[in-house]
Amino acid sequence: MENQLQQLQIKKQGYSLDITVDPFNRRVRVDDYLGNFDLCVAEAMKLAVENTVEKLIFKARVENFQDMVSRGFLYEGSVDKYFLGSDCFFFAKYFILDRRNSDHWIEEDRILNGVLSLLKKKDYADPPLEYKIRKADEADAMELARLYGKVFEIYPVPMNDPEYVIKCMKAGTVFYVYEWEGHIVSAASAEVNYRYHHAEITDCATLPDHRQFGLIKLLISQLEKYLADQEIFCVYSISRALSFGMNAVFFQLGYGYRGRLANNCYIFDKIEDMNLWVKIDS
Repeated sequence: MENQLQQLQIKKQGYSLDITVDPFNRRVRVDDYLGNFDLCVAEAMKLAVENTVEKLIFKARVENFQDMVSRGFLYEGSVDKYFLGSDCFFFAKYFILDRRNSDHWIEEDRILNGVLSLLKKKDYADPPLEYKIRKADEADAMELARLYGKVFEIYPVPMNDPEYVIKCMKAGTVFYVYEWEGHIVSAASAEVNYRYHHAEITDCATLPDHRQFGLIKLLISQLEKYLADQEIFCVYSISRALSFGMNAVFFQLGYGYRGRLANNCYIFDKIEDMNLWVKIDS
């Protein structure tokens, strides 16, 4: 199995699937499906076995919730309004015990409880005038790649590769950045799905020397304004369950907690559980 992300569109008689084979994170993910549900599940299971992955993730529609449960899949979380106004439910099937078990679950519960006890804020102070916010373009790919390479020892996708950054931009991902003295010191992106009018806030990173000004909150707020102009009705994010700071950012920006994806991906320095947050405040 090659260590390269594959995004497949499978169309066969009676059904179709949009599916991601992710060798680096040892998982297969069903992102969309239509037609005969039994055949969709069978095709996903076949790909998971053929690629010897440890986890199969299935983004199911509400009408298939009980179908997933009856097939032994575990419910892990949801995203409101994901499918053009209809909710999406994240189910998982594990193929090895170590991938199912989480060593940090109780600690993550403690972190979440602390986050949910915070007071929400409506206004945030602007950073010093030397910080300039703007929308990024392909000419920024090299510097964005350097930023992600410095901030993350491990990341689920190769954001430290400028060619991959450009590929994301061409596919519709929108980046906003803060510059300081002409260099990008903070960035966040929105991976936009125009078919279903949803977007995932992701790729949030700030260099350590510039973290005192809350740049990520301001970047996310700017991305939300952009998405509203694009008629994107569902905005969500997946954050490290062990990170008090990032979970606090989303809670204080009006996102609601919607579940935890166990051993979801490799990030920071190991495989980690990820929390689901969905924008619920206007």
